[in-house]
Amino acid sequence: MLIRKHFLVILAMTTFVGIRVAAQDQPIVTPLAGAKFGTVPNAPACFTIAVEKGDPTKGPSVILAKFAPGCVAPFHWHTPAETVMVVSGSLETEMKGDKPIVAHHGDFVFLPPHHVHRATCQGSTPCLVFLESDAAFDIHWVDANGKEVSLEEAVKAVKAAGKK
Repeated sequence: MLIRKHFLVILAMTTFVGIRVAAQDQPIVTPLAGAKFGTVPNAPACFTIAVEKGDPTKGPSVILAKFAPGCVAPFHWHTPAETVMVVSGSLETEMKGDKPIVAHHGDFVFLPPHHVHRATCQGSTPCLVFLESDAAFDIHWVDANGKEVSLEEAVKAVKAAGKK
C-alpha cells in the first residue's frame, strides 16, 4: 500500500508539473520568469516545484523548489541523496537530532539518502532553492520516533509543537 502510494505521488508529479527533459549533452538555459511551478501530491500545498532538468519520477533531476513564507516541510527523508543551493529567502533546515541552521542566498546543504530532516521558510518572503536528486525522488514523512506516517499526521505534529 505504501509503495503504491509513493508511486502514485511520483506519477502525479509528472501530471501536475511540466517536466523538461533534455539530452545530457545539451545545454539548458531557463529564465526564472519561465519557471512553471506546480504543487506536489503528498507535500504541503505551500511547497511548489518547477522541474529544470531530468524526470524526478524516473531518475536524477534538478528542480527549482519554492516554499511560501512560513511553509514547513515536516520531518521526512528521501531515498536519493539531496543537494540544495539556496537562491533566496531564509530556509531553516533541521537534521534529526541536531540544532536547526538557517541557510541563506548561496548557502549549500547536502543530505545523504535516508537522512531525516525538515525545512521551514522563515521571514516574509518565499524561499527559493535548487534541489538536485541523484535518483528518482520520493518523500517519506516520519513521526518523532522515525516511523513513517502520512503527510497529514506529520503536519498535525508540527502544529501541535507550535511550529505552524
